[in-house]
Amino acid sequence: MSDYHLLIGGTLVPGDTTMPVLNPATEEVLAQCPRASKEQLDQAVAAAKAAFPTWAATPIEERRRLIGKMADMIEANSGELARILTSEQGKPLADATGEVLGMAAFFRYLASLELPMRVIESSGDRQVEAYRRPLGVVGAIIPWNYPLLILGFKLPPALLAGNTLVVKPAPTTPLSTLKFAELVKDVLPTGVLNVVTDANDLGDAMTRHPDIRKISFTGSTVTGQKVMASAAQTLKRITLELGGNDAGIVLDDVDPKKVAPGIFEGAFQNSGQVCLAIKRLYVHESVYDDICNELVAIAKNTVVDDGSKQGTKLGPLQNKMQYEKVKTFLDDAHKNGKVIAGGAAMDRPGYFIEPTIVRDIKEGSRLVDEEQFGPVLPVIKYSNPDDVIRRANGTSYGLGASVWSSDPKRAHDIATQIDAGTVWINKHLDMAPHIPFGGAKQSGIGTEFAEEGLAEFTQLQIINGPGATA
Repeated sequence: MSDYHLLIGGTLVPGDTTMPVLNPATEEVLAQCPRASKEQLDQAVAAAKAAFPTWAATPIEERRRLIGKMADMIEANSGELARILTSEQGKPLADATGEVLGMAAFFRYLASLELPMRVIESSGDRQVEAYRRPLGVVGAIIPWNYPLLILGFKLPPALLAGNTLVVKPAPTTPLSTLKFAELVKDVLPTGVLNVVTDANDLGDAMTRHPDIRKISFTGSTVTGQKVMASAAQTLKRITLELGGNDAGIVLDDVDPKKVAPGIFEGAFQNSGQVCLAIKRLYVHESVYDDICNELVAIAKNTVVDDGSKQGTKLGPLQNKMQYEKVKTFLDDAHKNGKVIAGGAAMDRPGYFIEPTIVRDIKEGSRLVDEEQFGPVLPVIKYSNPDDVIRRANGTSYGLGASVWSSDPKRAHDIATQIDAGTVWINKHLDMAPHIPFGGAKQSGIGTEFAEEGLAEFTQLQIINGPGATA
């Protein structure tokens, strides 16, 4: 691996110290990564603040062109970025390549959006116009499950709106973000984009920083609560995309063989390390055994290995902390349910856990009540549609859900009763940059993607003047 640097004020610089980044498939040190100090964070914010007036005054067409040029750079270097991503995150190379190209697609679509002035009233008495103005310096805090794709959710709308940016990737997956910054550093004016890394010790300084006007954070609900409390000191704007305990509801009219592959993919993609993954699967008693059997067959034929090896379907968990946490969910599964596939960590180096299916388990167990964020799926039996809606909604989370049925209208009727930001019918994890995305309850605040997400990076300004005859 090549050397890596922070990007501060348009210059690649070393960190004040370094930290190791591990390959989760081998537990070996992949690279020494720069680690920024509080002083370097302050320098990055100062550079972004200094760049803001000129960038905000840059015509939106030019901002759009430069974001598109970054997308070109991403696509031209997709192979290298994907290899780095697999080595630090663990996902199969094909999935990493899809993430990199997905990042570029988000750049292109979100950069195509407009921020038009809107006339609210034009009369003899008033001329009222609504404008969307940039906020200033935005801080983007990125998680370790999709480090490049989620950067693609935040960077394009922030910069298109005229803000400048300080990005902080997760300490266990910083390398692909640093490589991206190196590739695009000469595309943007000095200071518009800055990237700093930490060992989970700069988040509070970032969220409290008086010169950062907005924090866009993706991560756990517990950390999101800390971000919100810290940002309150300066009344920052915040967008929080947080955890989920997403329910899948399988109705009694499904063809188990037909729906099981989609359910499995919705639960186990990225080894279950997806905020929107199916975390609880409720299955009607009439098809319960058949669904369990189909999921077991898929799990037992799923190749779990180093993501760099051809044919790998699921890689390791990304870091040791999450690996140890998921092992406690396995203990709970054996205690409170019946494990019918997997059920153990794999006896090899790396953070590998077998894809695990658990039946005959109920609410009250940790595996059902909490977010496991790993390749362990509880399958819960139900008999009454009204009861399953109540149980699906009986959580503090509300990120996503899905309903599976051979009757789309029947599924739609249930979907409208689920308290979640996104509910899919006969699919799961179908996301696109033109479709707004956000959570209900403790799964988040605010919206990402589409025009609604772009607006969150702006300040609404109303100009209220005299009308034509005033």
